[in-house]
Amino acid sequence: MVALIDQTLLPAEYRIVTYAEVDTLVEAIQSLKVRGAPALGAAGAFGVVLACINAQDDASLSRAVKKLREARPTAVNLSYGVDRAFQAALRGTSKRERVEYALAEAKRIAEEDIVVNRQIGEHGSALLEDGDVVLTHCNAGRLACVDWGTALGVVRTAVAQGKLIEVIACETRPLNQGSRLTAWELIQDDIPVTLITDSMSAAVMRQGIVDKVIVGADRVVRDGVFNKIGTYMHAVLAKAHEIPFYVAAPRSSFDLKRRSDEVQIEERAPEELIFCGANQIAPRDVHVYNPAFDFTPFELIEAVITERGVIHPAEIF
Repeated sequence: MVALIDQTLLPAEYRIVTYAEVDTLVEAIQSLKVRGAPALGAAGAFGVVLACINAQDDASLSRAVKKLREARPTAVNLSYGVDRAFQAALRGTSKRERVEYALAEAKRIAEEDIVVNRQIGEHGSALLEDGDVVLTHCNAGRLACVDWGTALGVVRTAVAQGKLIEVIACETRPLNQGSRLTAWELIQDDIPVTLITDSMSAAVMRQGIVDKVIVGADRVVRDGVFNKIGTYMHAVLAKAHEIPFYVAAPRSSFDLKRRSDEVQIEERAPEELIFCGANQIAPRDVHVYNPAFDFTPFELIEAVITERGVIHPAEIF
């Protein structure tokens, strides 16, 4: 069984759900019951364990692994986790050994993620000063990882060091990961958080309320970063208002063999914009463009905070 928090129910309900089949886990990934690049890497790795348990032969195992890899195309951590666990499984000469090797590798991926996030937090916290107000987009906290978080991990570490940090969380339409998840996490930790609509970020920057912007990343490529749709807008605004814009991401999110034009951006169902929960908020027959991610070029990014340190764009190669 793979157990995870059903993030679609938050903040109203905290529920652990379990999956015993690859197909249902893939559905959970695609419906965002589990989301966030590092969390997807771990979920994909444990999905390989399910595939090894349930596969009748090598062909069905390969098909199951392919389904996992392709469940969401933009976040590179998913394929990273799946591939690591699958390569470990292939060292086994029996079904039992494949399950054991895949499980051991999946556990390593999960344990590594916690350590990596703590290291990101340590490096990134040095960039925050006592009293800073940090604007963030989407959710790059413990819900997006195995624990601690990337962008929110930087905030958590700074707070643990005794710094007073406040967070402005953008709601992150259309699925509101900022309002539902980031605000919920920070309230759980007693970290001051103010929720705004995505379109308010320019106003709060102009008012001088924001000191830093820190976001996560789903893929870091040769010319910039892919993250939740709306990230590019905040980066442009931060540049215009001379506010440092940081990306917090583990090295497992780096895909430096590719440029931005070689990455498929996931497009999601029109219903995500036509409905808000059960309420219809747009005509059913309206044409909808609903990309899940956008691209932010390095010229708008002050630095990428990784487990190895703070890397400025010119230093990535």
